[in-house]
This record gives sequence, C-alpha cells and structure tokens, in this order.
Amino acid sequence: MNVLSDARTEINEIDREMLKLFEKRMKCSEAIAAYKKENALSVKDEERERELIEKNRALVENNEIEGYYVDFLKKIFELSCEYQSKLIKGIRVGYSGVEGAFSHIAAKKLFPEGELMAFGSFRDAYSSVERGETDCVVLPIENSFAGDVGTVMDLMFSGSLFINQVTGVDVVQNLLGVRGASLDSVKTVVSHSQALDQCVDYISDHGLQTVTYSNTALAAKYVRDKNDPSVAAIASLETAEIFGLSVLERNINTSSSNTTRFAVFSRSHNKPLISGKHDNERFILVYTVENEAGALAQTLNIIGAHGFNMISLQSRPMKELMWTYYFFVEAEGNIHSENGRDMLKELSVLCAKLKLVGSYLDN
Repeated sequence: MNVLSDARTEINEIDREMLKLFEKRMKCSEAIAAYKKENALSVKDEERERELIEKNRALVENNEIEGYYVDFLKKIFELSCEYQSKLIKGIRVGYSGVEGAFSHIAAKKLFPEGELMAFGSFRDAYSSVERGETDCVVLPIENSFAGDVGTVMDLMFSGSLFINQVTGVDVVQNLLGVRGASLDSVKTVVSHSQALDQCVDYISDHGLQTVTYSNTALAAKYVRDKNDPSVAAIASLETAEIFGLSVLERNINTSSSNTTRFAVFSRSHNKPLISGKHDNERFILVYTVENEAGALAQTLNIIGAHGFNMISLQSRPMKELMWTYYFFVEAEGNIHSENGRDMLKELSVLCAKLKLVGSYLDN
C-alpha cells in the first residue's frame, strides 16, 4: 500500500468537496453583497468575523491545528470581502464638502469601493439620497469636543432617511497657509465653525481673527485661491496635499482626543444581524411631546423602565413653530427586541411624532 499516493488521492477528493462548498459560500456572499448595497453597509464586518472565529475555533478537536484553522478562516473572510467589494463597486456615496474634508475621509474609510460624490451642504447631500441620486450619505453627527451637529440632527427629525452605521474618525486640525506664509504672517484663520471651536485655545493664544466657512476643505481651497500669506485655513493634512498648501503647524486642536462620529444615512432601515447581547448596540429616537408638565419625564421614564440606557438626550427647536422643541435620544440596547417594540408602543401613545432614526453597532 502506498501511503503517500492514498493520502494524495484522499486530498484530491476533499479538495473537490471543498470547491463545491467554496462556490456555495461565495454564492451566499453575492446575496450578502446585494443586501449591504441596498442598506448602505460597509463590506467589512469585524464584529461578525470575531463571532465566527470564536464560535468555530471551539469546535476544533486537534489543538495543534487550531491556529492554522483560524488563519484559514481569516483568509476565507478576506476573499469573501474582496468578492463583495467587487460586486458592490459603484455604490454612490454622498458627502458634504470637497475631497480632503473629514466627511470625505470618513466616506472613503467606510466605502473604499464606492463612487464618492461631493455636495455643497449637509442638506444637499442628505436630499441626494431622498431623490435617488446617491445610495447613501455620510454625515457628521457629533464631535467629542464641539458637541452635536445641529443641522444634521434637524435632518434626522424632518427627513425620511435612516442611520445604519456609525463610525468614529480621529480629527486632527492643522494650520495651513500658502507658500511663503509663516506663523508670524498669519492674522486670520478660515474654517468650519466646529473646526474653529475645536481650535479655540490656539486661536485665542495667537490673537487670530476668524472667518467661518461651509467646511474645512473649501476653506483650504479659499486660502489657496486668495493667495494671501496673512490668511490661513484650519483643515486636515490630506487637504494641504490636495490644494498645495504648506503646513504651518500641526495638531492645533484644543483637545488631544478629538473624534467626530459619522453616520451613514440611506433609504432602507437595516436591522443589525447579531446574536446575543452586545455592549455596542445603539439606536436613535426623535420625538415631540405635548407642551404640558411632566410629558417629557414620562417618556424618559418609559425608556428607563424598559432597561435602555440613554447615552444622549438633546432638545432642538422646531423651526416652523416658535418655542416648540423636539427631543433626540441615543440609547444602548436592541430596539428590535420584543422589549424594544413594547417600549415604542408605549411611547407612541405620548408622542405627537415618534421616529426611530436608526439602529446600528457603534464602532
């Protein structure tokens, strides 16, 4: 008996069976890619990959090959993501600003395979999805230093889109000037209002005048076109490279831990496909209540009674009704559970308007 020949024959048979299973698995990847494109989800799902690895490695009987099996799984995931990226390629992703803006950086991070489309304002970018011009839009919702982005919060309340993903992007602001400019020559800085807020100490310490612009990248473009060494922009390093500006000083943020959370808005409402309880399950509600004593407190009591931990509560004025407000709540937990559905039913009795803006895993 030829041991080597027999082993190779068996391997050949196993490889044929593995080929059939591989084709079957990649066929499932096609369906997943279609779902992710429809719901504006990123190809990479690290939470899902970690779950599968931990679940399947426990089934390995031979401890000596456990590590090899984990490597095998990771390669399968990598190939699946590559195939999904190829299928999803061309998804139209809107953002506000121009190339180099932090929204552009976030959109590229979330959808490296996408066709990125720039718009002049948050509202224009948001509306592009409602009109069907884009498949999704990436917009900032909160900065760790400057707080919430009010315009985007208002769109959550009045618009028709849903949030299916939220991700954080580290924001490092830099002072950018034209060639020949120096720290001594700069008298005025131009940037988005939030970027100016994030660098308030630096601006104050250097006695600089400020000019608010619609976003950081457009501010950099303005500085380039003005070509005045007394005027500088506050923006990203990517923006400096794009517009040919000199970096006069790096990392001028007041806070060293400066992160902006970006949300992906789309027409479809995705329900995260996860098993068990996860600490990073989140959802956002916006609603109005009757203008009477205790109305808001009742809604908060309902949310708390159902065990959902609120991590943010904000009020925003309703533009069309003077001295009338809507409320924004971000909370932890699975809103799509039976408990979550019961909570929404109870809230709907008290709320004149109640909208579940989105549910997602916070990354």
